Amino acid sequence: MKIGVVTFPGSLDDVDAQRAVRLGGNEAVALWHGEHDLKGVDAVVLPGGFSYGDYLRCGAISRFSPVMAEVVEAAQRGMPVLGICNGFQILCESHLLPGALIRNDHRKFVCRDQRLRIERTDTPWTSAYSAGQEITVVLKNGEGGYVADEATLDRLEGEGQVVARYVEHNPNGSLRDIAGVSNERGNVVGLMPHPEHSVESLTGSGTDGLGFFTSLVEAVLA
Repeated sequence: MKIGVVTFPGSLDDVDAQRAVRLGGNEAVALWHGEHDLKGVDAVVLPGGFSYGDYLRCGAISRFSPVMAEVVEAAQRGMPVLGICNGFQILCESHLLPGALIRNDHRKFVCRDQRLRIERTDTPWTSAYSAGQEITVVLKNGEGGYVADEATLDRLEGEGQVVARYVEHNPNGSLRDIAGVSNERGNVVGLMPHPEHSVESLTGSGTDGLGFFTSLVEAVLA
C-alpha cells in the first residue's frame, strides 16, 4: 500500500515514519504540507515534531495547511489516518478526533521507553496486535496530556474508542491513562507515543511498534 507521510515546518519524525512504513511492507510517499495533493495514497501518517514551532497551540496552525483539507476530506470518506504525537495534536485540532492534548502535568519534557496496553484492535493501524497486548515503545513529549470532559471520556470508553493506554506509569497526566484514541469508525487513530522509533532492534528500543505499520497490509490480506 502507498502510505503518505506529511512534512510540516518543524516536523522531526517524518523520515523515521517513512522508514517504519517501508519496514512494515508498504511504500512511503512524501507529502508536503503546502500542497492540495495526496498523490493517490491509500493512507496517511501525520508524524511527530513541532509543527510551526507550536507557537499558538500544538497543531493549531497545521490544521489550516492546504494538505489538511485533503486529509480531512479523505478521512471522512474512510481513508486510514494515523497521527503520532504532534500528529495526534493536529488531528484533535482538526476535529477528526475528540479531546485535546495539554502540557504534561509535571511541566517537563519526557523521553523514555513506555509500556502500553493495546485496547482496540479492529482499526487499520492496530489489527496486528491482540486485545490487551502490552508493548513497549518510545515516548517523547512536552504536551502529551490527553484531556476531555467526563461525558466525552465516558463515550470513548463505552464505544471502545480508547486505542491504547499507559500501564505501569502515566508519564504526562493523561486522563484515564489514555495514550491513544480513534474516531467512531476506527479509521482515524491518534497516538502520543512513537511506534516509528520502535521498529528495529538495532536502535535498542525493540520492535513492538512495528505492528502499527504492518496492520494495514494484514488487514488487506485478511
